[in-house]
Amino acid sequence: MPDFLIAPLHKVLLGALLWLPLSTAWAQEEMSPKETEDWSRKPPIVDPYAQQHAPSDAIILFRGKDDLRHWEHLDGSPVTWDVQGEELLVTPKATDIQTKQKFGDCQLHVEWRTPDPKEDFSNNMGNSGVFLMGLYELQIYESYHDENKIYYNGQAGSVYKQHIPLVNASLPPRTWQSYDIVFEAPEFNADKSLKTPAYLTVFQNSVLILNHVALKGPMKYQGLPEYEYHASKLPLRLQEHNSRVGYRNLWIREL
Repeated sequence: MPDFLIAPLHKVLLGALLWLPLSTAWAQEEMSPKETEDWSRKPPIVDPYAQQHAPSDAIILFRGKDDLRHWEHLDGSPVTWDVQGEELLVTPKATDIQTKQKFGDCQLHVEWRTPDPKEDFSNNMGNSGVFLMGLYELQIYESYHDENKIYYNGQAGSVYKQHIPLVNASLPPRTWQSYDIVFEAPEFNADKSLKTPAYLTVFQNSVLILNHVALKGPMKYQGLPEYEYHASKLPLRLQEHNSRVGYRNLWIREL
């Protein structure tokens, strides 16, 4: 192309580039503020501390003996764990318990404490677990300052045998601790194959320890986890693992 044509073409392209941001700014000025107001969904009103420091739309799962009506052993029999005031104590050898109601996507609050270490032994130091949908385990363990050695994806705050917590935010034995959990249930296709995995976000004692991690499947002690089709809602489960772990102030919000 002759040189005398290149220069004008260059000026035309440069002018077009300069016009683009100016035209965008002009379009923004032409829009009314009301055009970007979204009135499509009014958020429902929730009182954050309506039910003894639980949100007003939460389901209270345990605050004392009367709340055992929400729970049962896996075979459907009445709960035989020990209740002391507002604390639910795991009874060794009494087997796991689960909620009678089924849940999928949820926000879950759990307060727990491990017993005096003198009561436990070996790799069973304050050992229990919160099983979302009865399948996906968030580990409970005596992990204060790494004084009880265990593989990192088995310590407190881990997704058991899957994800190591970002940090160890555990408190000393016999101290009340909290998990605040956001759980997204897995989704399956019409042919029962996996569409999207489950996701888990967890704060331990107000510290973020798991940030929207994708779960590899239900908890598996030996071998690799893998998904199998299951219902969209299943019971929440608490594990009995031969340690007198205590629970209190359990509530859940369906999402």
